[in-house]
Amino acid sequence: MIRSNVFIRKTKRGKILKVVREHYLRDDVYCSFPKCEQCEEEKPIFSSNPSVDSKELVGKYLIIPDSNVVLHQMDILEDSSIRNVIILQTVYGEVLHRSAIAYKKLKDCLSNPEKKFYLFMNEFHRDTFIERDQKESPNDRNDRAIRTAALWYQKHLKPYEVEILLVTNDQSNKNLALESGIKTNTVEKFVKSLKNCDELADKLALTREASSSTGKTAVFEEHLPLSSIQVGLKSGSYIQGTFHASRDNYLEASVDVYEKDGLSILIQGQQHMNRAMQGDTVAIEILPESEWQSSSSLILEDDGEKNDESTISEDKKILQDISNKSEKKPCGKVVGIIKRNWRQFCGMLQKSLIETATRHLVIPADKRIPKIRIETRQADVLDGKRILVVIDSWPRTSRYPLGHFVRNLGAIGDKKTENEVLLIEHDIPHHQFSTAVRACLPSLPWSITEEDLKQRKDLRDLTVVSVDPPGCTDIDDALHCFQLDNGNYEVGVHIADVSHFIKPGTAIDVEAANRANTVYLIDQRIDMVPELLSSNICSLRGGEERFAFSVIWELDENAKVVNVKFTKSIIKSKAALTYAEAQMRIDDSQQTDDVTKSLRLLNKLAKILKQERIKQGSLTLASPEVRFHMDSETHDPIEVQTKQLLETNSMVEEFMLLANIATAKKIYDEFPSCALLRRHPEPPSSNFESLIKSAESKGFTLNVTSGKMLAESLEKSVLESNSYFNTMLRIMATRCMLQALYFCSGVVDQKDFYHYGLAAPIYTHFTSPIRRYSDIIVHRLLAVSIQADAPHPDFLDKKKTQNLCNNLNYRHKMAQYAGRASVGLHTQLFFQNKIVCEDGYILFVRKNAIQILIPKYGLEGTIFLDKSPVKFVYDETSGTQKCGDITFSSFDKVVVQISIDKTHIQHQKLCLKLVSPYIGGFSVSNIEEEPPQKKKRKS
Repeated sequence: MIRSNVFIRKTKRGKILKVVREHYLRDDVYCSFPKCEQCEEEKPIFSSNPSVDSKELVGKYLIIPDSNVVLHQMDILEDSSIRNVIILQTVYGEVLHRSAIAYKKLKDCLSNPEKKFYLFMNEFHRDTFIERDQKESPNDRNDRAIRTAALWYQKHLKPYEVEILLVTNDQSNKNLALESGIKTNTVEKFVKSLKNCDELADKLALTREASSSTGKTAVFEEHLPLSSIQVGLKSGSYIQGTFHASRDNYLEASVDVYEKDGLSILIQGQQHMNRAMQGDTVAIEILPESEWQSSSSLILEDDGEKNDESTISEDKKILQDISNKSEKKPCGKVVGIIKRNWRQFCGMLQKSLIETATRHLVIPADKRIPKIRIETRQADVLDGKRILVVIDSWPRTSRYPLGHFVRNLGAIGDKKTENEVLLIEHDIPHHQFSTAVRACLPSLPWSITEEDLKQRKDLRDLTVVSVDPPGCTDIDDALHCFQLDNGNYEVGVHIADVSHFIKPGTAIDVEAANRANTVYLIDQRIDMVPELLSSNICSLRGGEERFAFSVIWELDENAKVVNVKFTKSIIKSKAALTYAEAQMRIDDSQQTDDVTKSLRLLNKLAKILKQERIKQGSLTLASPEVRFHMDSETHDPIEVQTKQLLETNSMVEEFMLLANIATAKKIYDEFPSCALLRRHPEPPSSNFESLIKSAESKGFTLNVTSGKMLAESLEKSVLESNSYFNTMLRIMATRCMLQALYFCSGVVDQKDFYHYGLAAPIYTHFTSPIRRYSDIIVHRLLAVSIQADAPHPDFLDKKKTQNLCNNLNYRHKMAQYAGRASVGLHTQLFFQNKIVCEDGYILFVRKNAIQILIPKYGLEGTIFLDKSPVKFVYDETSGTQKCGDITFSSFDKVVVQISIDKTHIQHQKLCLKLVSPYIGGFSVSNIEEEPPQKKKRKS
């Protein structure tokens, strides 16, 4: 059947067009009930006896939720107890356009055979399609379409004694459904009618009516509507930006302004934050200059004990004392929320003091997130557990947002549970690869064919070698080097050709683009692509033939590039070495095999390349990195130490940088408006204030006018009395940097392509396609550039490329944070039952604390001085703390005792106590307790 609509449309130029739209209706859209004799479906979805485990619903039932139920109550629908659900095409389309999160969850339910969710194409069924009436709103038309489909199903399955239950919270829709003879119920009544419904009832999202608090005193100002915000943004009255809560002070936040790189507006006090949360896109109003303040020198933590709304007034009292007298910054207040960044949050339950209460608070694992109020009847069961919650609303009458329980993750402190929390909190996709993704993988056994040899350059005779960290199985780069007859050198960088196995638009490509990168935790690896590719077919393992994408240079004796060529190749690595193994070969003069000769030449050239790079202004920074040695049975850390960098680390790095720069130039020349590149913005001068001040305290002046000046200043800043001083200065300089970003060349001015840290005018990522999706895109562009592959239409779409870059930047940042969090978790596990004394250095001096870096373990901790029984005086001018004759300043060496503070079960943290210098007979600690006896230092 064909339904046609004809209408007249007038173009901008005044031309009249006749438009005909045809809608095809079918009679072979089946119901998917297994016993139905009217439908000829081969693989029906539903159970033959679709019962509902209910105290009220007796018999066979299929459930039809309306659009709002799917949008707002997916946590209910996802529960394993909810099966045999009809998702109408009308609902599916509305969810697709309104919520990406709900849509993904709905797709997962539809693809899970155990859930028995069926997508019924009611908009193409001749008996369920309806036209929209002239005076009918789109929402009313959709509600009528849902009722029409429900009524058809009810009549269609009546011979099989199957009933339809329409679940809706829309009172009008419910009344009209009842008039039509359709059994219907609200979500809440449906859930509470089920047996053993307590856990499921906790997952109910609060409706707007339930979360409204009429009659209560307002704690916060009303948010402006979007229409007023848009007017204010255009007039300049308001500014749009991203809200970032402080990690050190729960009463401070900042808003990064989109239009002005580097501009950050300070927000102080919960009333000025006005219910904004980490990552929200907000509209702010700049306060009068007379109300501007400077950032606080205090480290303030919400103790998690306050429950009542009166704490807002207490916060005001605290704010009066936290501002220091240094240069004031622009301050503002949040007037409206443009886009929420709400997600699922991990936390622990803080039970109400009232035994019979069902309303409790959840303390999120992320300290930047406020406590969340939920209703649950399982408080005793959830006590001491990590739980997952979702925020539903934040009314202005409540200090805390309101949400609901999603699921129990496990016991606090359990390693498996804590790893799950870590992955969820950093939004790391860690689900199993789907059937569709696995279907894209090549079959085993896999081997190189004669056809492959015709299409690629055969480099199997070259002495190619890979050098990686110990235990690495996803080897994506290898090198070779030998001297040519003319005295120059041929150097090759060979990169795993992952793009050969991942074609644009396939299921595996979509999944890899979403994951964006492999995430490395201390005890596990979350792969971007399935292990068959990452650790087998693509990995450049020693002695095995592999596809590669090769960059081959001719370099003169000064490591200057004479020429460069790119080619798809086949290689056979002669050895897969660790950094230490490669270094031993280079240092052992008795070894003269081809692999060792190649390594020595590579190392010689790499030193020249590094010197030249530093001369151009490339920065050499530092960050403390540690390596854990794990127990082979329990997989708990038994030893931790800082990573030692060898010459071979730098050797590999130099040639990877050289390959990335060469590739960036090549793809930009070929695709000037849509190349995927990477830039590192120059930090604003304000970022260097604390670094300059710290260096001046030891008599050094840092020039930060350019990267080259900074590099030269850092090189000269050496303190003979403190061998670790220069390293600490470089660690602090690292923290002044902005994040490096992927970008599409067509949306950024060429002058902004510059990579500040590397002093490179153009740069990209090409050398790690097994673990970075950015490199796969670059491989595709490079393949087209050398006529080794045909272009894909998406390559020329600047908007799609930039959207892809935005996801790459986000995932890269989250992967870094997750890796650091994993180090923190295993550091806590290592010190769980230990008390150790170790040398440390003061990194920062705050108004009420000193922050200590402990090089041996690569960790940092805070010692709160305001909890000490002796008095400390903070000198804001010099940035020092004084106690009697002893002065504490940045870079000073101290001895600290390290243990675990277990006073707060959720936020267990390292406890540092000052052992030396010893202050007035007391040990200064980051927790309040009896001062311990002075102990001898332990190694």
